[in-house]
Amino acid sequence: MFQNYKIVVNTAAGRRRYMQYLIPYVVGCDIVDRYDIWINTHNMADIEFFRRIAGKFPKVSLVWQPDGVVNGNSTINAFYKDCTEPETIYFKLDDDIVWMEPGLIEKMVKFRVDNPRYFLVTPLVINNSLSTYLLQVEEKLKLDNYYQASASHPVLWKSGNFAAELHSWFMDRYLKQGRWAELHIGKKEMGMTRFSINSILWFGDEMKKFSGVVPGDDEEYLSCIYPTMKGMSNAWNGDAIVAHFAFFTQRESLDKAGILERYGQVNALQWHESGDCAAIYDAVQEIMADIRASEKELLLHESPYRRVAASKTLHSRVKRFVPKVLLDLRAFFDGRRDRSGFIIDK
Repeated sequence: MFQNYKIVVNTAAGRRRYMQYLIPYVVGCDIVDRYDIWINTHNMADIEFFRRIAGKFPKVSLVWQPDGVVNGNSTINAFYKDCTEPETIYFKLDDDIVWMEPGLIEKMVKFRVDNPRYFLVTPLVINNSLSTYLLQVEEKLKLDNYYQASASHPVLWKSGNFAAELHSWFMDRYLKQGRWAELHIGKKEMGMTRFSINSILWFGDEMKKFSGVVPGDDEEYLSCIYPTMKGMSNAWNGDAIVAHFAFFTQRESLDKAGILERYGQVNALQWHESGDCAAIYDAVQEIMADIRASEKELLLHESPYRRVAASKTLHSRVKRFVPKVLLDLRAFFDGRRDRSGFIIDK
């Protein structure tokens, strides 16, 4: 509870490889009343991990897809129908939020209460295109060129090499030295624009006005369509920072660079600074080890959900028949080739 508000955190799950680092932040926060893990996966090893987490930590609740079907991001919108409780603040975190500054949840909930006129509020997110844009214009981050504000920017959102540089810059220059507060930029308002909803808070009373019915793409509707229709804006709390691992366009590059493992080392050190925190972290790691030992067997189990056949897009058909080298040449001439050396103030 916080100032008579119930606090409910939720995560569309998921992938245990990331959530092993996220879960301790949530279950270790005293003001969180409930942590809803939305089961949005067919992976039975991941599902068993979440079941054991719920058995270990009383504030964790498993929420099953209401329609009984899972198909990636396209089936997440149905979960919002259960996010309309009155006098409740919801804090949705992507499953690959891999680091939070100390006291982040408390800080964001207070910001939510203090700023009721915004529809959504979000912290400053490391590896989020518009958050990176803010760091650029606030001169906290110096890049090789000026990059425009766009949720799907070809560099700030899409580039795996850029994301690897950004995470390394953040970890080496600020996180490991305990200097992340130097990146704080204050409150920033936004409106009539889409942003990646890696980490957002809303009031249940506001979501209840449309019964949590989120048509189509939840990100487009929640960050842009609904607040625009209602004449509302959204806001960053730029004095609170989380790290978001990757968009699907970046994941391969970040895995090759070992970025997740580096965050794992940071988390292990951070959580072992006190006995209570260490116990939470170690309990999650013990469950991870148990799942790893029985993963092959678990993956043979049948999913509780119906499957949806993947649609064959024109792009997928083209990629099947056109040699990769030709696609690379097209990307080069279009100026979209991924590269390195974006950050020049390392």
